Amino acid sequence: MTRRTVLLHADDVGMCHGANAAYLDLFRAGRIDSGSVMVPCPWFPEIAREAAEDPALDLGIHLTLTSEWHGYRWGPISTRSGASGLLDANGFFPPNVVALRAAVVPEAAEAEMRAQVERALAAGIDATHLDTHMGAALAPEILPATLRLAREYRLPLLLPRDIDSYLGVLRLGEVERGAYADAFAAIEATGMPTFDRFTMTPGVTPTAESYRAVVAPEGPGLTFVSLHPNLTGDIEAITARHPRQDPAWRVREHALFASGAVDALLAAEGIRRTGFRALRDAWRAAG
Repeated sequence: MTRRTVLLHADDVGMCHGANAAYLDLFRAGRIDSGSVMVPCPWFPEIAREAAEDPALDLGIHLTLTSEWHGYRWGPISTRSGASGLLDANGFFPPNVVALRAAVVPEAAEAEMRAQVERALAAGIDATHLDTHMGAALAPEILPATLRLAREYRLPLLLPRDIDSYLGVLRLGEVERGAYADAFAAIEATGMPTFDRFTMTPGVTPTAESYRAVVAPEGPGLTFVSLHPNLTGDIEAITARHPRQDPAWRVREHALFASGAVDALLAAEGIRRTGFRALRDAWRAAG
């Protein structure tokens, strides 16, 4: 794409009720373009039911192999074996990607991700893409399996051309960037839709101006904009023991996008939007 185009995306759908409610409100109002669900999380059944009843929803699968919150945890759906490397000492996913990489058995990670895709499809979600929670599915040990799943299920995978725009906000530990260039070239060769760059929620008080660099980055091409909107209710309890994770910006992020201020900013900049369903369907139609 030569024009400036963005895909406004809600991460962590299914993580809690507030995340579900925020996604549904913003998507149905036309304020965002897609979201992705965390299949192992407690509120997945709620969003799966909504998706089964409303096929217009644009939802992918937020491949989940980590569980980061204190007191609000989830674990694998494919195994309870510690030998998989997918469980911490308390039986949940590891809290971060570095801990995951230290123990994970790649075959077990692939089986878990496949189980998440299959559960989402069986629940009635017409999955539009794959992306990853905390970047875990793109860790070097797991990346080949993630690429196989994207090709097998014919689902576009979030892996931007400007890999530093993505790795720069993730905490994967030491990685070889050349492997990501090779992976990007491989998916581009299939005709899979690709992104030029990645931007993410800044975690500051949301205003149209403070989000300008996120939603309206300079340069032509397609930008994946990772957002984390929430409605008030349960997010406050989930983040209570995380002083650097003030839930207020998540709730205010929802309010900012619901207000239409971002729509006005994009219009003024001449930036267009797209969704994952349109990208997936065009790729599949091309054979």
